[in-house]
Amino acid sequence: MVYDVIVVGGGHAGCEAASAAARMGSKTLLLTMDMTKFASMSCNPAIGGVAKGQIVREIDALGGLMGIVTDLTTIQFRMLNRSKGAAMWSPRAQCDKSRFSAEWRHRLENTKNLYIWQDSAVEILLDQEGDLVRVKGLKTQMGVVFEAKTIILTAGTFLSGLMHCGRQSATGGRAADPASFGITESLQAVGMEVGRMKTGTPARLDARTINFEALEPQYGDENPSKFSFSDETEPVKEQLPCFLVYTSKEVHNTLRSGFNDSPLFNGTIQGIGPRYCPSIEDKLRTFADKDQHQLFLEPEGVTTNEYYLNGFSSSLPYQVQIEALHKIVGLEDVHIFRPGYAIEYDYFPPTQLRHSLESKIVNNLYLAGQVNGTTGYEEAAAQGLIAGINAARRVKGEEPIVLKRDEAYIGVLIDDLVTKGVDEPYRMFTSRAEYRILLRQDNADLRLTPLGYKLGLISQKRFEKFAEKKQLLESLISFTHEQSVKISEIQDYLISLGLAPITQGRKIFDFALRNEITLSALVGVLPKLRKFVKQNNITDEIIEAAEIEIKYSGYIEREKLVAEKLHRLENITIPECFDYSQMNSLTIEARQKLQRIRPTTIAQASRIPGVSPADINVLLMRFGR
Repeated sequence: MVYDVIVVGGGHAGCEAASAAARMGSKTLLLTMDMTKFASMSCNPAIGGVAKGQIVREIDALGGLMGIVTDLTTIQFRMLNRSKGAAMWSPRAQCDKSRFSAEWRHRLENTKNLYIWQDSAVEILLDQEGDLVRVKGLKTQMGVVFEAKTIILTAGTFLSGLMHCGRQSATGGRAADPASFGITESLQAVGMEVGRMKTGTPARLDARTINFEALEPQYGDENPSKFSFSDETEPVKEQLPCFLVYTSKEVHNTLRSGFNDSPLFNGTIQGIGPRYCPSIEDKLRTFADKDQHQLFLEPEGVTTNEYYLNGFSSSLPYQVQIEALHKIVGLEDVHIFRPGYAIEYDYFPPTQLRHSLESKIVNNLYLAGQVNGTTGYEEAAAQGLIAGINAARRVKGEEPIVLKRDEAYIGVLIDDLVTKGVDEPYRMFTSRAEYRILLRQDNADLRLTPLGYKLGLISQKRFEKFAEKKQLLESLISFTHEQSVKISEIQDYLISLGLAPITQGRKIFDFALRNEITLSALVGVLPKLRKFVKQNNITDEIIEAAEIEIKYSGYIEREKLVAEKLHRLENITIPECFDYSQMNSLTIEARQKLQRIRPTTIAQASRIPGVSPADINVLLMRFGR
């Protein structure tokens, strides 16, 4: 049987890839080891967070499903960084872990053009004619051969996975699941570079043995929002609290007693771990002067007693983990369901990929998720969505979709991977984006929903609703520009805020620009604005979006101008087969890196570490001027 697209792996990347490709009309096969663990939350049972929340809203705006599934299974919602500027606001949701996987399974099993096969891939089958290598299918552990026009590899931590707990090691992709062997070898044989990375997870605790009265609760937002822009979901109604927990000197001393048996410190683990999500033993080494670390105790679902101890990832011997946990206030008698462990796995350095996420070495092979050296459900899902879109477009003979850095955090993510590579598991931060004010979580639909509709991933009904919202937003902002406010209409309100009285009337826009005044407050104060809002059924969501656009208007225009200048370099292309080794006017480091990464534009070349401004000027002389 021949498929247009075969997706290997049923994690967050694989689910988004398979769903997108199938909904775009490609005959798609999703190969997974276990159909009960689609998009399994192997680590933290939460979606979103700083920068990650922006990615999820972008996935939703493009027509991906992570936001919808999250909303349907949320047990706590918080908008992080509300005290900061709107560009930093980041939604985060605690989810019911088992319901999250079950919802994904329900959607996948009911997607037209999508077929599922439960098995493990052991070999990518390739056709080779001279220097041209392309995929032709794969072979499974059960001996089944599937032919494919394109393959998307989203194997997560399963490729040659090796788990560590103290001095004990065992093969596996995660606890209770086998590792995958054979794929790495088949791709290495045709010249793909492979590396090793490491991640970890904490012990899971039994709520029946936790003294919650001794802990500080952390509640969700009083008026929670949601991830999806669609009408298919609504904000969570009943929320569960999380709890703050703290380590101590005594806890640290107990943990240090196991350092000699730690695979992180005795040379057992060779893979590179995530700097921004370190294990508790890494924290004690890096922050040796700290006597206390804050942890978060988070429920894994509504109907389970399982709790996740965020911040206590460890690969120390299980006896040491338990002893240390018992010295934490509130956990003196805690029972664990299983200890924390570290896991090493194979990944393929992403500089071997095009911006479409297609391999430069093996045609029609796409890679997404942790096999590209990233960490996090959100980063994986974003890559999976783009890989699924581009594999489906490749089958149709269409050009790939490549998001620019000023269009989406997803564009920043993929560009960073492909042009800069990784020397540790990559995690998205707002600081990685040059255009944070343009790439806010509130305007992801305005940026990306038209593209999602064009691709066929956004329904006609949803697009019409989006177009109506966009029109109302623009009309509200125009109204504030056009309508003046008399002194008598607002003077008392300004004085009540302790602001200086005005001596002449101004536009509503001018008042909305001020930090002390919100647009929603002006709706309550100004009858003409209140009437306009009511007559047009303008929602609180649209009012908030308009306020952000107004308050940041100057910064937004400035970032747009900077982005437009950069686009000029994006439009100067470099032939893919260009031989940089002959350009003696480039530095040796630039020649080596350009030859290896092979950027397609001058702008991409400028973002490669080691390529200097002087090198870019040389390239401009050759290709641009």
